Amino acid sequence: MNLSALNFFRPRVVEALKGYNRERLLKDVGAGLTVGVVALPLAMAFAIASGLKPEAGLFTAIIAGFLISALGGSRVQIGGPAGAFIVIVYGILERYGLANLIIATAMSGVILFVMGLLRFGTLIRFIPVAVVIGFTNGIAVLIAVSQLKDFLGLDIATMPADFFSILRTLSDNLHTLNPQAFGLALGCLVFLVAWQFVMPSFSAQHPRAKKLSVIPGSILVLVLASVISAVFGLQVETIASRFGGIPSGLPTFEWPTFSWETAKFLLIPALTLALLGSIESLLCARVADQMMADTEYGDRHDANQELMAQGIANLVTPFFGGMPATGTIARTVTNVKNGGNSPVAGMVHALTLLLVVLVAAPLAGSVPLAALSAILMFVAWNMGEWREFVHLRQFRLPYRATLLAVFFLTVIVDLTVAVQVGLIAACITFIYRISSLTRAETVQPEQHPELVGHTQAVHAHRLYGALFFGAVKLIEEIEEHLPTHAVVLDLKNLIYIDTSGADALMALVRTCRKKHVRLIICGLAHQPLDMVQRCGLPQALASQDLVPDLTQGLATALGR
Repeated sequence: MNLSALNFFRPRVVEALKGYNRERLLKDVGAGLTVGVVALPLAMAFAIASGLKPEAGLFTAIIAGFLISALGGSRVQIGGPAGAFIVIVYGILERYGLANLIIATAMSGVILFVMGLLRFGTLIRFIPVAVVIGFTNGIAVLIAVSQLKDFLGLDIATMPADFFSILRTLSDNLHTLNPQAFGLALGCLVFLVAWQFVMPSFSAQHPRAKKLSVIPGSILVLVLASVISAVFGLQVETIASRFGGIPSGLPTFEWPTFSWETAKFLLIPALTLALLGSIESLLCARVADQMMADTEYGDRHDANQELMAQGIANLVTPFFGGMPATGTIARTVTNVKNGGNSPVAGMVHALTLLLVVLVAAPLAGSVPLAALSAILMFVAWNMGEWREFVHLRQFRLPYRATLLAVFFLTVIVDLTVAVQVGLIAACITFIYRISSLTRAETVQPEQHPELVGHTQAVHAHRLYGALFFGAVKLIEEIEEHLPTHAVVLDLKNLIYIDTSGADALMALVRTCRKKHVRLIICGLAHQPLDMVQRCGLPQALASQDLVPDLTQGLATALGR
């Protein structure tokens, strides 16, 4: 590890506060307050859906949200609990327990920090779009399915983690459906859809309603659902009835008691959390960059700094009762749209939630879980890229196969397996595509008249593309059909040679020497030249058999 990389730890807040003034502060405070209100129901809902208490989501939004903004590489990204983690956290919690979830989250924080320290931030961008869309849509489906229990008000003590077991448990308990909870959840969902799609056009036609449209629909749903439930005495589960309410004090440090025998199996879950967190946060940061591009504060985020901040947040937060955290697109977009221009807005958002916990925690106990399930259903719908399924016909088979494989594996098997299979499929597709672009072209006498009458004695070939392990068959085919006198290889149009390609060339040298056929290589430059020099090919050839171009190579082969 390069320790000098520590010099690159430079939070974006250092630059963002240059020239900071009262006007920018007011915009940041306003945006931070708004985002805090938006984050309140989401943080609780994500925690409950993950199998944790609601305060775990709030503590995560407070602690991790503050650290990610204060130490991150983006001006406006908001960190906190995210829907993408629900399935993974629930699975870890069910299989390994709460203590090991804390350890796995902390381990993922270390992995994220090391990734940023070693400048791996840019590598995340190389993950194919098909893989990202596949697992994002898969997670959205799992979130929606996991919320059916509370959405329907079913009486189920514990829910399993895998897809088919969830469906079986739901179907076995459909007779316990609570009509009041179902009606309330359905009403909340309809309200959220109407608020998102109808309210903008309504406020455009009625200017007085414009101020009302600024209020997040999720907050209105929580308030209205709580009031309706209390006024009509609905028999529905609430946060207080299931969890005993939310503590109104600050979280305290707790060191978990865990078994090293169990913890050693947490590397894969921790890697999954780190990989998903890095992808989610950097995708979110890129969205923020695009939204800020036309403003005077627009600049590119520092991907490596963002990973280090995410790492610190995930290392610290679980020991204070939190859960995994990452950058969140919905809250980041809300921040930008409401005037956030520096990390101060994210820190204000965290302090806003802290104030809510300290002052208004008892009020949260009356929130119906059916309303939270409706919010998560709505989040799952907005999270998915459903139009990509409709547009699949426009893409080639490898893209379709990768996306669908990752989607179904995420839903049916496991997110870790889905990402691994997706990346392997994408790599195989990439190798195939690059190998198909690499070609060998035989030089004909019509192109070079000096070959007329010598086609049996001298063969000349031009190679295009990249000579790597997936394309060495081109050299092997040349080796199988050697002429009687000389082979001329024009490598001017090769852009890359790997060790397998260099080994194939060395094997051709040995075969030509054994069969007394002269090998002449032309046009080596840049990376291909460096690679063949390192493998010793120039030393294996006579100095006059390395020439700058094909014309001279043919002249050498014909003894002219």
